[in-house]
Amino acid sequence: MNVIARDTHPTVARMLDSYDSPAILVSRDYEILATNDLYRDKFGELDPGDERPRCYAVSHGYDRPCDEAGETCPLRAATASRNRERVLHIHQTPRGEEHVDVEMLPVFDEAGELEFFIELLRPLRTGSANEPELAMTGSSPAFNEMMGLISRVAPGEVAVLLTGESGSGKELAAHAIHRHSRRAKRHMVTLECAGLTETLFESELFGHVRGAFTGANFHKPGLVEAANGGTLFLDEIGDVPLPLQVKLLRLIETGTYRQVGSTEVRHSDFRLVCATHKDLEQLVAEGQFREDLYYRINVFPIRVPALRERLEDLQGIARRILEELGEGRHHHLTQSATDRLRQHRFPGNIRELRNILARAMLLANTNVIDRDVIDRALAPSRQRPAAEEGAPAPRSSVPEDLSLRAAEQRYLRWLLAHLGGDKQRAAEAAGISVRSLYRKLA
Repeated sequence: MNVIARDTHPTVARMLDSYDSPAILVSRDYEILATNDLYRDKFGELDPGDERPRCYAVSHGYDRPCDEAGETCPLRAATASRNRERVLHIHQTPRGEEHVDVEMLPVFDEAGELEFFIELLRPLRTGSANEPELAMTGSSPAFNEMMGLISRVAPGEVAVLLTGESGSGKELAAHAIHRHSRRAKRHMVTLECAGLTETLFESELFGHVRGAFTGANFHKPGLVEAANGGTLFLDEIGDVPLPLQVKLLRLIETGTYRQVGSTEVRHSDFRLVCATHKDLEQLVAEGQFREDLYYRINVFPIRVPALRERLEDLQGIARRILEELGEGRHHHLTQSATDRLRQHRFPGNIRELRNILARAMLLANTNVIDRDVIDRALAPSRQRPAAEEGAPAPRSSVPEDLSLRAAEQRYLRWLLAHLGGDKQRAAEAAGISVRSLYRKLA
């Protein structure tokens, strides 16, 4: 504990050390009175100087409270409600700007008067993730809204349904939920439901015993077993075959299942996160998705915004993708190249951006990617930039061969041709699994 203000009540200051998160003691006038060791380890020492440091100056560099600078102020909100309040802020830290989940706890004296606040700060791993491929990058309002919901739901156990367009980053959001949950030290296991037959889906999810079906020459544990103690992520849940939805419902409700070909009832304790780009309510209305299953998985819905809804984040996302794909080479975009990308509508979202940048890296003669290279990288999709031509073209004027599936197949075949037919390298360049590569080319 580090007491900054000498007149701080010692008992109140010592309370900070009881928290397992970085914490500060704040006065009603925004003054930081004390910090705990975790705060100093994460954010550094505070030098009070002649005046006590103010929380808004330390966290944001502001000269006025957050709400007067255009942001939600948790201290002001907790003063009004007399209850704990939480917000997601972007704080200035020794490592640069970071998303921080801020929880403000009011402290009352014996007479019930509001005296202090304890502020808990939990940094969220987004753009600074240890696994580059799992990092999320952004600071736009749409991104911050999503991250705020993730920070609220991650510590709990309720089922989460991630919705959004294909390629928007739903799996990254699932990883963010897992990383900030109490199950983070265990595995997050992913099952891609799209394109699986009923037999294969059941075998992948529940596992099978030897001799369960033709070709089952050995015992295979299922992904449910692997997810025990961790998180089970069902990607494209809307593609689960209808006959198997009742078994999935039973698994979710009871945590029990049977391997294919076995009568033994097994149990698995997992956190469920699902994702889909489909309208599940419409599928329910059409009889293609069980209503009871829908309500089981849709406890806490989070919408992942499309890339065109957060173009402010494009430059940062592109920089991170180039770092991932560069393999030690440091490619970067010129401003004109970035501007050209912002004109694109990105029907394939971040996945499409990744594909475009992978093409651009192969087409560029140097590590500098300029507008001309981006134009050539965009050519296979033949998508016109909305900013140059106004409103999007009517659906009837778009040729069939401009569908996302056709463009994606064209790109994957192009990658294979340029990588000597190496499917593993092509899949890595496209940011997908080899199995997904086969499925998308089928």
